[in-house]
Amino acid sequence: MEKSRYAQAGVNIDQANKLVEDIKPLVESTFKRGVLTHIGGFAGMFALDIDRFKEPVLVSSTDGVGTKVKIASMIGIHNTVGIDLVAMCVNDIIVCGASPLFFLDYFATGRLEPSTAYEVIEGIANGCKEAGCSLIGGETAEMPGIYSPGEYDLAGFVVGVVDRETIIDGSEIAVGHVIIGLASSGLHSNGFSLVRKIFFEELKLNPTDIVKEISNQPIGEVLLTPTKIYANTIAHLIKQYRIAGMVHITGGGFTDNIPRILPKACKAVIKKNSWPRQPIFEFLQKKGEISEEEMFRTFNCGIGMALILPEDIAQDVIFQCKAMNEDAYIIGYIDAKKETENSVEYID
Repeated sequence: MEKSRYAQAGVNIDQANKLVEDIKPLVESTFKRGVLTHIGGFAGMFALDIDRFKEPVLVSSTDGVGTKVKIASMIGIHNTVGIDLVAMCVNDIIVCGASPLFFLDYFATGRLEPSTAYEVIEGIANGCKEAGCSLIGGETAEMPGIYSPGEYDLAGFVVGVVDRETIIDGSEIAVGHVIIGLASSGLHSNGFSLVRKIFFEELKLNPTDIVKEISNQPIGEVLLTPTKIYANTIAHLIKQYRIAGMVHITGGGFTDNIPRILPKACKAVIKKNSWPRQPIFEFLQKKGEISEEEMFRTFNCGIGMALILPEDIAQDVIFQCKAMNEDAYIIGYIDAKKETENSVEYID
């Protein structure tokens, strides 16, 4: 059979269609009650069980993995960045008190490599199962000339639901509340342009090198540690406690994310040495000559999620977190903010 002109231009429709068939079992393994469609249609449909809610509010978020995908391409491990993709989106909506319902992905590449795409989607499916949401659709785009050989990019889209009366928006945050930090799994998916510059340009390391100050694993594998998904932990906590505010410590670190939910009259005081940081943060700060200020604005520094709540329930919350194998620490408190002060203050 003569090769199509479109295939000659670099887009193989038959290969893309076969990929859809290959990933059907992965995708369908994430389906839960409410999914009305199967993969391969024009759109995904999900029936919301409105009887569960007095006044349901849909909550949505979109995100990507950033230049962390470059490291996946460098070392040929592609089944973790899909977990990152789900985590980055889901962690954004659970801070509102929402439960994730369904997820869609967008995979773009210069030339479709079916095995790579399969691994990526396998990670997405695993992330969805961990987050308790269904993968009901997606798009694979083959765009020769836009991406270099072996490169790809990812975007994700999640929709969740919360009852209007239980929305968490930070409006109940008050002076005297404490801040509990939930440990991250490492860098998560932020700051990787700087990370890659330090490790691979300035230090001239290879992804297979072992940096003993950090881990006995090759540094490439350490950097690909997936972003932690906090959906189950948060769902459990908000059933028992009235949490005043939650923050996903993502791009912008502590400095830019915490103020997003603070009332104008409040500031967050962060005790910098109140939790253990993974060795990779100290290594990056030292070898990259990064100031403390920039560390807290670029990286999560070992805390992936922050909860703001009354002091009298703080120890109970920490106990519950530990029962769920979640490391949690009191990392600061809420204080009154003067007009000229920053919204986040760091103390030793």
